[in-house]
Amino acid sequence: MKNKADNKKRNFLTHSEIESLLKAANTGPHAARNYCLTLLCFIHGFRASEICRLRISDIDLKAKCIYIHRLKKGFSTTHPLLNKEVQALKNWLSIRTSYPHAESEWVFLSRKGNPLSRQQFYHIISTSGGNAGLSLEIHPHMLRHSCGFALANMGIDTRLI
Repeated sequence: MKNKADNKKRNFLTHSEIESLLKAANTGPHAARNYCLTLLCFIHGFRASEICRLRISDIDLKAKCIYIHRLKKGFSTTHPLLNKEVQALKNWLSIRTSYPHAESEWVFLSRKGNPLSRQQFYHIISTSGGNAGLSLEIHPHMLRHSCGFALANMGIDTRLI
């Protein structure tokens, strides 16, 4: 069994840890937003800045796809949305209409109606990790690493990840 010091060195989450994190994110006054945010980040490997700058116009729920503007050396591309993502987005977007500045182009808003900042996102993820009882110090980039590890474990060529 690994000890806590070994866990601090690990920079990804296992499938069961992701499930626990998603369950924890889906509680509290902003459950729909936090769950959707966490789910999308894990499945698509978003960077914090990429998810915080996601626009309503980047999402097509009818076609079940999302356009991802990659930063740094990534390739911007359209990804398919899974049914559970479509449901999470529909749920969040219906609740989002009650937020201040709901007409904003940004998908994820703070409770004051501003675009979610990277710092707020970090707080959401680290708090959810604590609430999930995970022994790791959770941060947003771990979701990106976890996405990559999950894809590699499914046999996807690591040059494509």
